[in-house]
Amino acid sequence: MAKVEQKQPIVKEISERIDGAHSIVLVDHRGLTVAQDTELRKALRAKGITYKVYKNTMITLAFKGTGFEGLDKYLEGPSAMAVCKDESMELTKILSDFAKKNAKLEIKGGIVEGVVYDAEGIAEIAKIPSREDLLSRLLGSIQSPVTNFARVIKQIAEKKAEGSTEAAPAEAPAAETDAAEAPAAETAAAEAPAAEAPAAETAPQA
Repeated sequence: MAKVEQKQPIVKEISERIDGAHSIVLVDHRGLTVAQDTELRKALRAKGITYKVYKNTMITLAFKGTGFEGLDKYLEGPSAMAVCKDESMELTKILSDFAKKNAKLEIKGGIVEGVVYDAEGIAEIAKIPSREDLLSRLLGSIQSPVTNFARVIKQIAEKKAEGSTEAAPAEAPAAETDAAEAPAAETAAAEAPAAEAPAAETAPQA
């Protein structure tokens, strides 16, 4: 079988992997132990990120004519290619965090949303909060004023309730005073006719 025919299936595989990719990062994995390599692959796979070692010539052929040709300058020495198709920054975060713990993993460079970055650039991209984090922070900032407003309303309601409870005993004596004054009024009304009776008897004698 001709060499070109042997290359075609691999180039096709790479082309399918990078089709519609949001981000691609190339790394030099030399020096990693089997356990470390397994750990890295597992972390990437959990986020739906593909990771595989390819020959640089195959990657170059697959990149040709695509928006990933800018990564050709990083295709020196052994290369493992990690590809993420969703818009998260998980790929850069996982590789950057792993490289901090395992110095043998070297990030060569990568491309995110069509922009090519070197190793330092990828490290900076990794610091950007994910969309989920940003949405969580936004939701928290929106809920905070609502929570504070609800707390103030509750406090006002509680103070009003306390005021009503304290005012009720103060009105009770007034009611008792009215009741006490009622007999006195009746007594005055009863005595008034008795005082007028003698005046009526004196008139005929004149």
